[in-house]
Amino acid sequence: MTKVQKCQHMNYQTSKSQIHGNPCRIPCSRFDFSKLSGHPFGISSKPTSQIVKSASGIPQEESPDGEIEVAKDNSKNLQLAIIFGLWYIQNIVFNIYNKKVLNVFSFPWLLASFQLLCGSIWMLILWAIRPNTCPKISKSFIVALLGPALFHTIGHISACVSFSKVAVSFTHVIKSAEPVFSVVFSSFLGDTYPLTVWLSILPIVFGCSLAAITEVSFNFGGLWGAMISNVGFVLRNIYSKRSLQNFKEVNGLNLYGWISIISFFYLFPVACFVEGSQWVAGYHKALEAVGNSSKFYLWVILSGVFYHLYNQSSYQALDDISPLTFSVGNTMKRVVVIIATVLVFRNPVRPLNALGSAIAIFGTFLYSQATAKKPKKEA
Repeated sequence: MTKVQKCQHMNYQTSKSQIHGNPCRIPCSRFDFSKLSGHPFGISSKPTSQIVKSASGIPQEESPDGEIEVAKDNSKNLQLAIIFGLWYIQNIVFNIYNKKVLNVFSFPWLLASFQLLCGSIWMLILWAIRPNTCPKISKSFIVALLGPALFHTIGHISACVSFSKVAVSFTHVIKSAEPVFSVVFSSFLGDTYPLTVWLSILPIVFGCSLAAITEVSFNFGGLWGAMISNVGFVLRNIYSKRSLQNFKEVNGLNLYGWISIISFFYLFPVACFVEGSQWVAGYHKALEAVGNSSKFYLWVILSGVFYHLYNQSSYQALDDISPLTFSVGNTMKRVVVIIATVLVFRNPVRPLNALGSAIAIFGTFLYSQATAKKPKKEA
């Protein structure tokens, strides 16, 4: 073997040892799509560029002393705390003014339609101001949205009907049972859950039952409205995972915007048919009850604007946190809303009713913990 051949042989062996001796030099990570299940629509709300960057396995650049990274983390935590705070505050404002309107103008179909209209107008203005944020629309995308938008419409109007008939706190307690419907419907469609998940829904069922039988403002219409709302939102989530898998490039906020627009066109014609003949008389009665037309208009507008804002904040929060953290945050949000509305409207709460509510909400927390530990199916 000549000197040149020896040199080439040594270079080849060195390259080979570098590749096989340190396989981590080759990016081998793969994006786990099972993490997307925590999203309200089953689709990631993060921009595609972020997903590709995080999935590529490329290490992030580090500063020499690490001070820049610490500052960025602190800034991100502060921003997330602000978003969570806005999410909670906006949800409280929505629930208060939504109930104020329904107390004097008990036409939930019209009010729910107006809230969807506010969200639609908000998104259209946003897309007009920032055209680059508007997703590309195709016929297949609109067709894929028809099912989720229908179930979203059912979920929203049913909740609004429930709010019009019972205390806000009671509706939220019953709506905390949404995980029960999620597990049951998903199981029928072939998903499997460990025993811990099934056990976690038992306190939800028991707590909701105890809260229902001890509720001072109990009304079957309010109970069934909240239950149907749970079914609607669960089916929206399940259907979205199946019909929107080819549109992951659309982030959660834009997805919600288009669902709001389609839902408005679903709901408003039905609202006209169900309640339209009573709106004029109801409007005059509402003005007499409030005594100030501008105050009534303000309540209606606030309920519509904050309905969209709290949903928008929830998507912004989901962009930067895990599905588990989002689920826990959503559980705590119900606690905050229940306490706030009880204080504002001074709803009488019996000890057993409070106990049932606490058990149900604690059950949703256990469910979020159990589903986070759900074994993943290997591809």
